[in-house]
Amino acid sequence: MQSVKMRWLLSLALLSLADAAQAQQVTIYRCTDASGALTVQNDVPCPKGSKQDKRVIGAAPTSATPPSFVTPIAQPASAPPPAAPALPPATPAAAPAPPAAQAVPAATAAASDRLPPPVLFECRTFDNDRYLSDKGDQPERCAPLQTVDVNGGPGAGAACQMVTDQCQRIADGALCESWKQRLRQAESQLRFGPGDQRATAQADVERMTRIVRESACGQ
Repeated sequence: MQSVKMRWLLSLALLSLADAAQAQQVTIYRCTDASGALTVQNDVPCPKGSKQDKRVIGAAPTSATPPSFVTPIAQPASAPPPAAPALPPATPAAAPAPPAAQAVPAATAAASDRLPPPVLFECRTFDNDRYLSDKGDQPERCAPLQTVDVNGGPGAGAACQMVTDQCQRIADGALCESWKQRLRQAESQLRFGPGDQRATAQADVERMTRIVRESACGQ
């Protein structure tokens, strides 16, 4: 009788162990939907259209929270070695002093900086009058002619003929003297010329004075 009772107790113990083992088995479903979102759920299959990863675990964890897939923590990179201390910039070698310039007399230096005056022309009219001009090509002009009547006396009408003044360039050695002569003529025109030409004569005097003063003629 005691042996029968022992066998019955042993059978109950084995059934309890089997039920406990079956209760401890848990199925984990790892679901990935179309957008890439990941969910983990116990004993519930993934929704239709999701990618399913099924795992059966023999012993479920005591916590009700499903097992999480932990991304391993990256180890911090080793710190770079300390930088070497910066060396002070090298002191540049002193540049050699430029050679001392030779002293030049002020009068000689000022004279060497001056330029020769512009070219000038001496022009002659058809009736042998002479004048100075900046231009070697003078425009054609109408020179008046004396008219006579049928008796040989002075005529009442007026006539002229087209003429061109002939000009020749003045030699370089005579330029300064010719510019000074032209300046004197311009000053005389300003002083004694017609009043309606005074503005033009004043501008000529100022221009020729500047040429004589600032060129080699002003030495």
